[in-house]
Amino acid sequence: MSDYCDMAPGHPFHGPYHDHEYGFPVDDDDSLFERLTLEINQAGLSWLTVLKKREAFQHAFEGFDIDRVAAYGEAERARLLADPGIIRNRLKVEAVIHNAGVLQTLRDAHGSFRGWLDHHHPLPHADWVRLFKRTFKFTGPEITGEFLMSTGYLPGAHRDDCPVQARILAAGPRWVRA
Repeated sequence: MSDYCDMAPGHPFHGPYHDHEYGFPVDDDDSLFERLTLEINQAGLSWLTVLKKREAFQHAFEGFDIDRVAAYGEAERARLLADPGIIRNRLKVEAVIHNAGVLQTLRDAHGSFRGWLDHHHPLPHADWVRLFKRTFKFTGPEITGEFLMSTGYLPGAHRDDCPVQARILAAGPRWVRA
C-alpha cells in the first residue's frame, strides 16, 4: 500500500485513518465488526467514499453493536436502504446483518471475534480468504486482505520507511507475533 503512505498524510480523511488506525492491532469486537463492514462497503467504490460516510455508518449501524445489528429485521433493513448517508446496496446491507449473526456464533465458540481470528492466526492470505468465504458473506480476496491488514493480522499496510510503520511495530500487530 505504498501509494497510500504517500498520498494519505495531510489528507482530511485518509490522513487520520492512515496515521492512527490502518495496520494497528484492533482488539474490540465492535471495532473489528466496523472494519469488516467498511471493507465490505468499499467494494466497487473508493476508500475515500467510505471514510466520508463513516460517521453515518456508525450512526446507522448503532455503533456497530453486534447484538443489535444481528437482531435487525425488515424495518431496520428498510431504514438502512433509505439512509442517504450510507451506501444503500441491498447485498451489502444484508451481508452486514448476516455477518453480525455469524459474529455472535463465533463469539459463543471463541469468546470473541478477535478470539476466532487469533485461533486461526497465522494463515497465509489464500487460506484466510477461503476461511472468510466459508464463514461470512461478501468477503472476497481484496476485502479479506484489507480487513486483515487494517487490523494488524497481515503485514503490508505501510512501507517500512513510513513513519507510521514504527508505531505499528511497537503496538505489536499479530503478524509480527506469528
